[in-house]
This record gives sequence, structure tokens and C-alpha cells, in this order.
Amino acid sequence: MKVVVLSGGRSSEHEISLASGQAVAAGLVEGGQEVVEVKIAKDGTWTSGGEPVEVVPGAGLLEADVAFPVLHGPFGEDGVTQGALDTAGIAYVGSDVLGSSVCMDKLTLKRLCGFAGMPQVDFVQAFTPGWQAAAADLEHPLWVKPSRLGSSVGIVKVEEFEQLEAAVEEAASHDPRVIIEANSSGREVECSVLGNEDPETSMPGEILSDSDWYDYEAKYTEGRMNLAVPAEIGEQTTAKLRRLAAEVFTLAGCAGLARCDFFVEENGSILLNEVNTIPGFTQTSVYAKLWEASGLNYPELLNRLIELAIERHASESTHSF
Repeated sequence: MKVVVLSGGRSSEHEISLASGQAVAAGLVEGGQEVVEVKIAKDGTWTSGGEPVEVVPGAGLLEADVAFPVLHGPFGEDGVTQGALDTAGIAYVGSDVLGSSVCMDKLTLKRLCGFAGMPQVDFVQAFTPGWQAAAADLEHPLWVKPSRLGSSVGIVKVEEFEQLEAAVEEAASHDPRVIIEANSSGREVECSVLGNEDPETSMPGEILSDSDWYDYEAKYTEGRMNLAVPAEIGEQTTAKLRRLAAEVFTLAGCAGLARCDFFVEENGSILLNEVNTIPGFTQTSVYAKLWEASGLNYPELLNRLIELAIERHASESTHSF
């Protein structure tokens, strides 16, 4: 099939997206697909082979069978690009506008999960009435984050409460929606999800980093992070974590793929951290490595995602709305 791989984008994760897109394009070719690479510049310009591309009826992009967005962060992972593809009638890999936007905004996802009784770390939204007093009651250290960014961009660890306001201002320089989370001393365990209505889950893997916490440098510097897969958390905890990953995937309206991140505490309790609908996507990224350890190699994984995208598009095309 002819697959358009979209990478780059307007967010601070632009360079990471380009690396993911390059890996996806190579893996698709290895899997027997025809690939057209489209790069989105930081100013929002779409180009392929140096020439402008438009996502409108009659444009060359519509001649493809499916688009594969590999866009991290705002303007790509948050439903904006998905909406453009929907408007143009193009099948695409991954979650739709709603699922993408819900998972991109940590505050919205956590409120949804709280309503459904999903176990998760406590949190407060900055700048809301009484937020400082509420944050003081959370388990320290606190984690202050832009609500709609990934790759640990803009996150500040707050050891002393007096540091909170400065940390909130730093996070707010990236996003006016700021979330303050309680600490969890649990192990960081991640699980990859694949599917539409009936999602499958990979073996979970534990993040082992040489830094104080899993920050941007630890994520993207060679040799700074190791993935222990399967995570040594016991059979019962593994089964429960995989079940929770599938549940939150469905609850948030995800499709195609997602990586669900959890904390596993000493007493065996599992707390949801976040859901990434377009996680890092090189062959050595956690999402792909977890599936490889579960028996699905990189080209096969990419082909499965294309099949799921076409199935979902065909199903949704039967509705008149």
C-alpha cells in the first residue's frame, strides 16, 4: 500500500518526531509498503521532497491508502492533525480527534479516569481556587507539569513547598494548563497497547534510568535508560497491569496504538501515570521494544497498525453523521 508518513510538527518535540518518522518509513519499506515521507516544519508548512503539500480534496496526499502520523506533542498528537485528515477523508494510524485530545491533556485524562475509578496519583490543577493549599496536602516531592506536553518537557520536581510557585510559572511558560502531581515511589512500568475495539497488550517493561528521574536527557541520551522486559513484578501484578492498560485505552477512546505508563508500588498497588497515543517510534523506543519482546517485530507491528487504520476508517465511513 501507499503510506504517507507524517513527522516533524510545530511542537518542542519536533526533532524527536523526525527521528521516529525516519524509523517508521524504513520499517514500512522493509515490510513491503510504498512510502511517501511528509515533513511538517516548525512553522506548520507541509512538504514532501522539498515541495509543498496540501491536505485538501484533490491534493496528492489523498492518493495514498493511509497516513501514518508520527507527531509528538501539540499540533500532531492532540487531535489537530487527526482532524485535518478526517476532514480530507484520509485513513490514518492511531486515535481519532477525541481520543488524541483526551490523552494529550493530562488534566482531562485524569479527571476521566477518576470518574471511572481508575487508580492514579493524586493531582491538583494550578491557578484554580485553593490550588496552593490543596497542593500542600499532596505527597512530596511534587511534580509540576505542562498539561499538554510530552517527553518530560517543562517538568519541574519540587522538593520544598516554597519552590512551588516558581515551578508552576516555569510549566506555565509552556502551557497555561498546569498539573501538580503527588509523588509515587513506585517502579515505572510501561505497557504497549495495539488494536481498536478489542485491544491487545504487550508484556510490561520497567524503566531503569541512571538519573534521579526519567527526564528528557535520560529518555533521549544513548545509554541513559534501560528497559527490563518483562518487568519483574509477579504474574498477578502483570496480569492486572495489562488489564488496566486495555481498560484505560478503551475508556479514553483510543484506537490503533498507545503506550500506557504506570507506577507499581511496594504493596503491589498500580497507579496510572499517563497514556501516550503517539509514543516514541524508533525500533529502540519502548513501544516497539515491548512488542518485539512479546513476539511482534517492527515491520510486522507497522503493518498491523496500517491494517487497523484502514479497518477503522472503513467502519466509520459507513456512518452518515
